[in-house]
Amino acid sequence: MHKLWDSYPEIKKELEVVIDLMDENAYCKDKVIESSIKDMIHSNGKMIRPGFSIIAAKFGEYEEERTRVLAAVMEFFHMATLVHDDVIDDAKLRRGKETVQSKYGKDYAVYIGDYLFCICFKLLASTASLQSIQIDSKAMSRICLGEVEQLNSRFDKNVSVKNYLKRVSGKTAELFSLSLYIGAAESNCDKKLSRLFWNIGHNIGMAFQIIDDILDYVSDTNTLGKDSANDLKDGLYTLPLIYVLEKQPKELLTILDKEIYEDEDIAAIFKLTHELGGIESARNLAKKYTDKAYKLIGQLPDNEYKSMLKEMSRVLLERAY
Repeated sequence: MHKLWDSYPEIKKELEVVIDLMDENAYCKDKVIESSIKDMIHSNGKMIRPGFSIIAAKFGEYEEERTRVLAAVMEFFHMATLVHDDVIDDAKLRRGKETVQSKYGKDYAVYIGDYLFCICFKLLASTASLQSIQIDSKAMSRICLGEVEQLNSRFDKNVSVKNYLKRVSGKTAELFSLSLYIGAAESNCDKKLSRLFWNIGHNIGMAFQIIDDILDYVSDTNTLGKDSANDLKDGLYTLPLIYVLEKQPKELLTILDKEIYEDEDIAAIFKLTHELGGIESARNLAKKYTDKAYKLIGQLPDNEYKSMLKEMSRVLLERAY
């Protein structure tokens, strides 16, 4: 279990049960698929989304078995999107380890991602209400569309901040929203409280992804546990660079016009992004989403889990740049 949860033994204990549940449901006749899924389950991921589902469920009528299943579904969803994302990005590292597509090939990776989605809906059918299943389906559609929009934006030097935020809203924030919402809604929290959790998740997710994109410009591969600058090499321009592109600097545009970015090109792009204020502008926007998340958390009913959610959000959103 990731050390992130060491300060919250109650949630950590629940997440350990969730991992066991995921392990049980990873069974597949094809042992390559089963083995790869189990490797991901035990890869020391942060388990943020299932943890959020559990925390939100504590605000309602907490049912252990149902909440654990829903938490497992959120992590399986997340794993599936990561596997497919790594195929598109041709990524070699994930969580400091070799990716599924690098280890088993792209064909197997696609099938493994698909199989993870099958596990999700099998578990949902056994536990969640019809309304939550419908909401999950719509959320997954938006996540997929976010991925498609990201793919369509490759090497687009005219991509806007608005386009980027729309992409992030579907690609990352949606699953944060869903995790908190489904935990609350399936624990019989009222519509107003469940919707509040959805909005909290949205703002946390938006800030989280912006910060993640900033870290690509200020950290290295060993620190990140995944390929540094991989998005940039694939022509995926994220917020720090998009802010600079709005100024249309000739030196930067000349580099971006190249078909392949060499190491010296990447270094030059990073340098210009720093010098022309892209990092600072992205930090400012991340702070706006972070402050909004804290404000919304402040509207939750007072209990120990409210404080826990705020502390967890601070850990995620105030990471060192």
